[in-house]
Amino acid sequence: MAGLSQAHTQSLELRQKLAPQMQQSLAILQATAMELNQLVDQELAENPVLEEESHEISLEEQKLDRDSEEAADREIDELMKLDDDWREYAAQSHAATRAGPEEEERRRHLMDSLVEVETLADHLLEQLHTADADDGVRELAETLIGNIDDDGLLVQNIEDMALESGLPFGKLQEALALVQSFHPPGVGAQDLRECLLIQLRRAGRAASLEYRVVDKHLDDLARRRFVQIARKLAVPVDQVGAAAAAIAKLEPKPGRPFQQGTNHYVAPDVRVERDGAGYVVSVTNDHVPHLRISNTYKDLVAGGGAGAAEAREYIRDKIRAGKFLIKAIHQRQDTVLRIAEQIVERQRDFLDRGVSHLHPMNMAQVAEAVGVHETTVSRAIAGKYIATPRGVFEMKYFFKPGYQTDGGEAMSNTSVKEEVAELVREEDPRKPLSDDNIVKALAGKGIDIARRTVAKYRDELGILPSHLRRGI
Repeated sequence: MAGLSQAHTQSLELRQKLAPQMQQSLAILQATAMELNQLVDQELAENPVLEEESHEISLEEQKLDRDSEEAADREIDELMKLDDDWREYAAQSHAATRAGPEEEERRRHLMDSLVEVETLADHLLEQLHTADADDGVRELAETLIGNIDDDGLLVQNIEDMALESGLPFGKLQEALALVQSFHPPGVGAQDLRECLLIQLRRAGRAASLEYRVVDKHLDDLARRRFVQIARKLAVPVDQVGAAAAAIAKLEPKPGRPFQQGTNHYVAPDVRVERDGAGYVVSVTNDHVPHLRISNTYKDLVAGGGAGAAEAREYIRDKIRAGKFLIKAIHQRQDTVLRIAEQIVERQRDFLDRGVSHLHPMNMAQVAEAVGVHETTVSRAIAGKYIATPRGVFEMKYFFKPGYQTDGGEAMSNTSVKEEVAELVREEDPRKPLSDDNIVKALAGKGIDIARRTVAKYRDELGILPSHLRRGI
């Protein structure tokens, strides 16, 4: 029994050691390219063994690096075996770029495609609709979303909301935690401090100096009182300066990208390009940091010398952390690629023939095909874009519920909307189609749909009721 207890204790210690790494790996999976660069900048500032490598590094150099780091890889693999969440998306890396150089001009055009960004409220409500929560929490979360301003912050703290409205404070806390788990990181915060702390936790930095500075010394930081902060935290002033630089890269207004009246250029995470009769899918590595472990520090670990044991152990720990980060970034790319490949395979008709041929698709189907959990798919597509020959879309655009036609064909609700729009475009303006007429016309095409659903789709398409369309 003593042996079992000892083994259990060791396993628990390893799991506790892994937990921050797991948080970091999940944050990397969910991060957009901009957020990933921010996270990597923080790691580069704090981990001296990490360095950014040139994109032109030779194959020989890569092989030498891999050979010299095999031991660190084995240690990390042992840790990763302890957690099912990691195994869900740990797989062999796919080739990251497969498009030919002759497509460069076209690719650049796609990467610079202008897309219309949805409102922050729409973005949050869509995440709420797929969230795992009971109806009471979901309803309160919707109320909270309605009280988030354009900057992405709550206009009133939940204590005041509970007092003024009589809403249950405990349930409000649950709802707030749910909203704050959504993308973008920091949304739903009640003040700047909470906003920054959420971002640091989501990036796996809850144990960092930055977190301590924001949590306890934000006023001093705003006045750049680095000496006072260093004295209070008993750390060197230069470390406080580095922490301040990392904090400055956080987003104090997480709702900024969704503010109205602004069009945004996005750099897609995935490209889909036509290749003869088929399509080639590749992840975009141009905006993803390329990291390596410094040879200088690897040499120090390999070296000897009296009194160097403690320093070597410190460097080994930093190398392990650096290797874990590098592996997590590679596996993020692999997971996004495999999901994108499933999207292309299942939405081939959309790519060939347009939006009216978009098929129903849910995350559970893709998760099963990729061999991960449904929540992994949800994290992997959050805030990411895919460039296709038909334009640039958010990856989540392709996950649609749908209908089964009388002929057994599956149609997404987006395709049904397109059918409604087409019927209205072709109607006689002197005798516009009523919603009942549209229901009958769709039934003639084998699409069984309720009148209230037609009215809902018509509103979403910005189409007026029939009596207001007459003569337009």
